[in-house]
Amino acid sequence: MIRILVAEDNAVNRELLRELLEARGYTVLEARNGQEALQMIERSLPELLLLDIGMPVLDGFAVIRRIRENPRLAMLPVVAVTAYAMRGDREKILSSGFDGYLSKPLNPSSLTAELDRLLTKSAQSAQQDQGFADQRGRKYQSADTSGSGG
Repeated sequence: MIRILVAEDNAVNRELLRELLEARGYTVLEARNGQEALQMIERSLPELLLLDIGMPVLDGFAVIRRIRENPRLAMLPVVAVTAYAMRGDREKILSSGFDGYLSKPLNPSSLTAELDRLLTKSAQSAQQDQGFADQRGRKYQSADTSGSGG
């Protein structure tokens, strides 16, 4: 089952996201601030993060920076879910490392489309990585069994 972490300081927004996501069959994890989100990511390795920008302790920009700097987490798809909807905000957010952008109030069909886009992309990337690992493994295995003593 796909796990999605919702990092949002507003309880009503967290509840709305949880209900929308669970109705679509996702397992939902919740964090109330950026620091808690980072701890939960390390512990549970969700398949996707929905991250509010304006949160206490660590804001969304600090969280995305730390995620992208960590090689183990860098490929995690992260969608900004934010009230920042002025001209230029979307571009600023995407250029800071986010994979997607959703403005509040949230449109459920936009949420679904963004999740489908990123989870499909993430699954394809994982398959390519696995294919590369399988190819490399077969290459090394055939080299080991060739009798050359490698």
